[in-house]
Amino acid sequence: MQTLLAIAIKAALEAGAEILKVYETNFNVETKDDNSPLTQADKNANAIINKYLKTTEIPIISEENRQLDFSERKGWTRCWIVDPLDGTKEFIKRNGEFTVNIALIDNSNPVLGVIYVPVSKELYFTSEDGKSSKKITLTSEEISVEEILEKAEIIKPSAINSEVKIVGSRSHLNEDTKNFISEIEKESKVEIVSKGSSLKFCLVAEGLAHIYPRYAPTMEWDTAAGHAICKAVGVTVIDQTTGKPMQYNKPNLLNNYFVVKA
Repeated sequence: MQTLLAIAIKAALEAGAEILKVYETNFNVETKDDNSPLTQADKNANAIINKYLKTTEIPIISEENRQLDFSERKGWTRCWIVDPLDGTKEFIKRNGEFTVNIALIDNSNPVLGVIYVPVSKELYFTSEDGKSSKKITLTSEEISVEEILEKAEIIKPSAINSEVKIVGSRSHLNEDTKNFISEIEKESKVEIVSKGSSLKFCLVAEGLAHIYPRYAPTMEWDTAAGHAICKAVGVTVIDQTTGKPMQYNKPNLLNNYFVVKA
């Protein structure tokens, strides 16, 4: 696991550096078949991450790879799940709230996660045993993994005191989410914390928010790394259809609605 974590961190940092190169140009935006945006940064980051992860001989599910049918995936006990650029809309808006997401799945459960924020150079990752998560703000992507592991600090969720901090997306706050929030408001004072991409998971994991309800569509690559980081600090990510922790490498890679809770 130590080797796999090191490979995932290196892949995320190199992909992040490549994303920033595109970010600083007048990039073009394509539209994919599902109407979601795609940039050269997504493609370049995906190529870098695949190059690193292929050395592990563990199969890869990436948003930007061709999706394999479940008949080909069902025998996989382990796989990587990757979003090379999570928050392409945030990238296009140039607000800095986009991430590189890399997760390792073992028997449908996330066991290792890395999230890198190229603009702020914040790196979140699970420990190799999956029992804690850490954060470090880098000065450069050239830093060694050894130094990262040595200097990163453990993050922890926070207890709810007088106010419940609920994290919402800048891009989606629908009726179901509003209803969820109004139920909590009957009992407590609520503050809405806005964030883009998988940073919403990180906010709960590091104690800057308490709950992240997601009553809108997401794919497995949007959530796997954030789920791993939350799980390692004791934060639950519960599928609202099954009432159980979210599962990965499902027949359909679309997630059900879920709630992340400290």
